[in-house]
Amino acid sequence: MPLENLLPAKAVLPALKAANMKQALQALAAKAAELTGLGEREIFETLLQRERLGSTGVGHGAAIPHGKLPKLARISGVFARMDKPIDFGALDGEPVDLVFVLLAPEGAGADHLKALAGIARVLRDQRTAKQLRGSRDAGALHAILTAPPASHAA
Repeated sequence: MPLENLLPAKAVLPALKAANMKQALQALAAKAAELTGLGEREIFETLLQRERLGSTGVGHGAAIPHGKLPKLARISGVFARMDKPIDFGALDGEPVDLVFVLLAPEGAGADHLKALAGIARVLRDQRTAKQLRGSRDAGALHAILTAPPASHAA
């Protein structure tokens, strides 16, 4: 699933200020609520509940908080480049500065997993991550994230 299908341009936060993971998730939940029409609290609780199962920090300064919501119409995402890296409890112990929230309808099944895998591939690509860290422009960040897969090759 191409990221352009789940990440609208207005879902990119180029310099999110947050002191910790909870604050970051709160801000991302607020943006997701604005875009999906669902309740901010429900989105925040879903993301927080997932973090309690284990960190969604995938390493190399990236995290992919995610969850399923019963009233969500389609898979959607919100991306934030953090103003300053924060502790996300990532397995490699590195602080996180690239956060991609993925929300899916309850019945998304394999599509949810494919979207997660696609996001992880993009964020783990060192060249792409460097480009994301080098920009504070929402339009540029969106263009980097939604570039065709061949552009993400190292």
